[in-house]
Amino acid sequence: QVQLVESGGGLVQSGDSLRLSCAASGRTFSGYAMGWFRQSPGKEREFVAAITYRGDTTYYADSVKGRFTISRDNAKNTVYLQMNTLKPEETAVYYCARSRTYDSGSASRDYTYWGQGTQVTVSS
Repeated sequence: QVQLVESGGGLVQSGDSLRLSCAASGRTFSGYAMGWFRQSPGKEREFVAAITYRGDTTYYADSVKGRFTISRDNAKNTVYLQMNTLKPEETAVYYCARSRTYDSGSASRDYTYWGQGTQVTVSS
């Protein structure tokens, strides 16, 4: 079993930055890709970013490219999401997830374990 715990969410103003963290415990962390997704009220969960098990390849949704950065520290079993220039429409619950394999992209079906999420609210 894998437990994922997100932290770092909160209330910020438009244009501000936040860094989310996701701490993993349980089974192997370093051998799997990790991803971040988000879900706003009334909307489907959407892909935000993913990173391969070594951290050498990253993937981003077009809407966040150039503003968000995903990274990981395998020694700490933690994955991060640095979010800059946040927009009000990015208000959502942000979830981290562990992939089935060492390299995964945007499909939520490729992720096996999910955290409980952390709320990010961006005010205008």
